[in-house]
Amino acid sequence: MDPKLLEILVCPLCKGPLDYRKAEQELICQHDKLAFPIRDGIPVMLQHEARSLNGATVA
Repeated sequence: MDPKLLEILVCPLCKGPLDYRKAEQELICQHDKLAFPIRDGIPVMLQHEARSLNGATVA
């Protein structure tokens, strides 16, 4: 994942910062409790593609 891209990416919902988890290939929004996947080096910043961190289904 390009470090410069990580600097400018924010959560598409709350515009808050994202944590990069290299092992899981995810970007985490702590505020919204969502994990956005990174597929083939490309962040998928769509709410319906995100995994909920609290076990609830994301709409």
